[in-house]
Amino acid sequence: MKNWKIVHRYEQKPDLPVLANLDVLVIGGGAAGVAAAVTAGQANKSTWLIEKYGFCGGAAVAGLSGTICGMYKATDDAQKAPEQVVFGFTETFRRALKAKNGVTEPQKYGKTFTVTHDPLVWREVADDLLEAAGVNVLFHTAVVGVIMSGETFQGVVIESNAGQSIIMANMIVDASGDAALIARAGMDYFYGDQGKIQNPTMFFRVGGIDLERYLDYYGDDTICPPKVTENIIKANQSKEYDLPRHKIWMFPTTRPNELMVNATRLAGQDGRMLNVIDPQDFTEAEVFGRRQVREYTRFLKNFVPGCENVYVVDTGVEVGIRQTRSIVGVEMLTNNDVVNCRKRSDSICRTPWPIELHAGDRPKLHWLLDDYYDVPFNTLIPIVGENIIVAGRCLSAEHEALASARVTAQCFEYGHAAGVAVVKAMNEKRRIRDLNGEEIAAVMKQNGSAL
Repeated sequence: MKNWKIVHRYEQKPDLPVLANLDVLVIGGGAAGVAAAVTAGQANKSTWLIEKYGFCGGAAVAGLSGTICGMYKATDDAQKAPEQVVFGFTETFRRALKAKNGVTEPQKYGKTFTVTHDPLVWREVADDLLEAAGVNVLFHTAVVGVIMSGETFQGVVIESNAGQSIIMANMIVDASGDAALIARAGMDYFYGDQGKIQNPTMFFRVGGIDLERYLDYYGDDTICPPKVTENIIKANQSKEYDLPRHKIWMFPTTRPNELMVNATRLAGQDGRMLNVIDPQDFTEAEVFGRRQVREYTRFLKNFVPGCENVYVVDTGVEVGIRQTRSIVGVEMLTNNDVVNCRKRSDSICRTPWPIELHAGDRPKLHWLLDDYYDVPFNTLIPIVGENIIVAGRCLSAEHEALASARVTAQCFEYGHAAGVAVVKAMNEKRRIRDLNGEEIAAVMKQNGSAL
């Protein structure tokens, strides 16, 4: 990305109108941002949320990822019922979805379970929770600069079709997913494993499915059976299809006769890794992602019983983004922490989700059987910077660790922890980095988290 420069840092307040002076400003309206903003708003802090789209949801809605992964343990016991180990804000949101018939019951996903949600209902639930918490939301607005005093964040410059303005805030939560504020301040971040990051994907929904016949053939595991993989390989060998991913995942949704599909694999047409921070890569991913959607739909029509009348309902507004920037944090979640299911007293979230690494020709799955690991609070704290905390997939984590820790249930809880932290820091006149995970966890437990 040599043709782009990210730093846009103001060492003093620029000559622009001040839109607001706040307690808490949250950047990004995905799972982490909604959780952080609601948590701060419920604590009676003046809280605003900035979101570039006209709705909340981030990867879950704009990216159409469509599931709340990370709530349930994995197991080799096929008879074992789903065992939920993540609650807190995650469970609050799931229950609100269920009240609007916007989420399925647990569905089998290999050795674990997940639930599929309706993306429109997701937006509506977020709207309701934010409004009830007194959070002011600005859609169609982007952050283009940060206002600093030394290493202390004081506010941001925002831009919309109306022009530019300033928001000053005592505390800021970077829930952009891309560590956008950290990067604009010129602070440290990294990309995956020495620049190697996970592939994006284009999620899509299809309708016209005879679900009874489909399930009779496909089975109740949302990860495809070997016979589907074999048929994808045969279709490619016929030279009449171009299906780069052989193992696909399909989820019945809350809507009649509909499936959500995770099937595409997106790399550059020259074979290079795509980093969607770069708009050229982002554009290429989306154009060729939509083409792959049509190819996989044609495959379903001709090879999967019950899909003879299949049609594309929609694709994501953007490709599903698994990984971009990660902060250099006070502490890093390591690959060993994940595979050894390390437990910690300073945990702000349990994670039972497997390492699900989408890179290269095929995904890597490493299951955490009948167990989980803990994510420490300090993975949300940048090594440099005051009045700022991150929430979401940009936490400080090694490459393979992030392939487990990045999913939706955990992002809800990272946002929950960030919201608790900024409130506590203000109430007690302390720096965020001087808080410890145990005291954050104590408040989260009062709010219903299991830690």
